[in-house]
Amino acid sequence: MLEPRLADLPPGVGEQVRAVRAGLRDRVLATVSAAMRDQGRSLGGGQGRGLALGVETAVDAFVTAVTEPGGDLTGTREVFVRLGRTEYREGHTVDALRSILTLGGREMWAYLVDRDLPPDVLYVLASALFGFVDMLAGAAAQGYLDEQRDQARDWETTRRRLITLLVQPDPAGSPALRAAADAARWPLPETVALVSVEGTDAEHVARLAGSGTIATVIGDAVRLAVPAPETPGRLAHLTSVLSGRRAALGPSVDLAEARLSYRMSRRALELQREGVLPAEALLICDEHLVTLITAWEPGLAGRLADLCLAPLGDDPVLGPTLLAWLEAQGQVIPAAAALHAHPQTVRYRLRKLRRLLGPALDDPGTRLALQLALRRS
Repeated sequence: MLEPRLADLPPGVGEQVRAVRAGLRDRVLATVSAAMRDQGRSLGGGQGRGLALGVETAVDAFVTAVTEPGGDLTGTREVFVRLGRTEYREGHTVDALRSILTLGGREMWAYLVDRDLPPDVLYVLASALFGFVDMLAGAAAQGYLDEQRDQARDWETTRRRLITLLVQPDPAGSPALRAAADAARWPLPETVALVSVEGTDAEHVARLAGSGTIATVIGDAVRLAVPAPETPGRLAHLTSVLSGRRAALGPSVDLAEARLSYRMSRRALELQREGVLPAEALLICDEHLVTLITAWEPGLAGRLADLCLAPLGDDPVLGPTLLAWLEAQGQVIPAAAALHAHPQTVRYRLRKLRRLLGPALDDPGTRLALQLALRRS
């Protein structure tokens, strides 16, 4: 019940209120219509019908509550829940609807005051009326938030479908990709970069990134699709947004190559978690290609190291010496400087390496394999 004291009103009060129902509807409808026009809103079509239905339902429900206290208001609440949903779909704010409801409630009160009802009756009606308006506003707010939540889920679904199409093993055909992009309201760019970010707050990260970035959660991380990543300032902003969390940026590629960018960023994030790659805010995959290649398939780099470096045995200085010499392109002096060792010491170690590795040390392919193995050992 809106107001328990309604049941104690004199019997004639209900009839007085019922008798002015039509005038009450007309007055409230006129006032609310003027308020909507002031907000620049259309009074035609579905919006106009919704307005008329809301006013009629509210007035009838309040009159019924006065004449038949204790009645069920569930149907009235549902009408305003639907109106709240409509408000969201049509792009209005919940505060705009609340202000209109408040104005309508005041107009109902002013109309009732003009009926020369006794003060003690007006006090009870005032308490009931403004409680009634609060209930309607709460129902409308519930509908507004329900629609907002439902549409957010819909958007999440469309964005996830679009990103999935971009990164799936078999490239999607142009019609399917365009249809998914249209559904997500995402203009297809010429180039895109995929970013893998630690966490599951896809919507929050995409909103911070801005510039048409869309996101979803695939696996255990957020995957961002960043359009035209080469745009000046875009990556700097993204780096700032992702400060404090692990993230990896795949290369900028044509849409048809989006899966490559995704796979690189995904693997780089995994390597960040494992401590193989730096845990910086936005790791650029293109700057760590050697590490990505050698660590792409777990176990392969270890197998390479086992095979290539077996002749070196357990000597702790031979591996670092060989790597420094290879990186110095076979020059002893730079290798010694890198090792902070005397050149003669390096020459001694190289003679030992030649005995262990033999002529293979002069083979370009073997040198590449050794260098890769040493980097991962």
